[in-house]
Amino acid sequence: MNRIVVVEDEPMLARLLGRILGGAGYAVTVAGTAVDALRAIRTVDPELIILDLVLPDGRGEDVLAELMRFRPSSRVLVLSSMTQVATRVGVLKGGAVDFLAKPFANAELLARIHTRLQTPPSLQASASTVTRYLRIAGVEIDLQQRDLIIDGRSVPLTQREFMLLFHLLERAPEPCTRAELLERVWGTKFDAGTNVVDVCVRRLRWKLSNDKIETVRNVGYRITA
Repeated sequence: MNRIVVVEDEPMLARLLGRILGGAGYAVTVAGTAVDALRAIRTVDPELIILDLVLPDGRGEDVLAELMRFRPSSRVLVLSSMTQVATRVGVLKGGAVDFLAKPFANAELLARIHTRLQTPPSLQASASTVTRYLRIAGVEIDLQQRDLIIDGRSVPLTQREFMLLFHLLERAPEPCTRAELLERVWGTKFDAGTNVVDVCVRRLRWKLSNDKIETVRNVGYRITA
């Protein structure tokens, strides 16, 4: 039975995660503070850690940094409502193996956990050291310069283009709705028939010079493998 430590200070969500994971056959230990989290991880020696970033006695990023110091092979899935691109990139560069935004779908959480547990820790540890470049579904981006990499050369992206591409890559191969992209990339839920998402997608397609961004009819867009 795989052991999972859940670091979550909100009691109702912590209980929900305990029920979801326990029902899926995992042995779950819940910690509500940074101090308790590090103590539980040392005691339980879990195969996976689910980490919130906002804790009553510290930052989840600091817990992650401490974990990478004394237990660098840790599989850490960050589960947070702090979904800014800089935050997501920061924790992935800091050693986390995955990031899932709140609110989340139970099925997606369980699927991500299953996938991460199938990957040997040594491979995930070595992957976490590649802090500058991210390659998903054949698309490569430079996380430091926020450029697209094509055939070894850098193609500059605007801030919105980078944020949009990063979000599509993060969700690949699942589709993203226009409403989701408006909220995650432009920070607004107001649509009123705006076509800013479609315009930005067209610019990205031109820069990618391929058919990586697929239109999903009546839904939105996704990155294809």
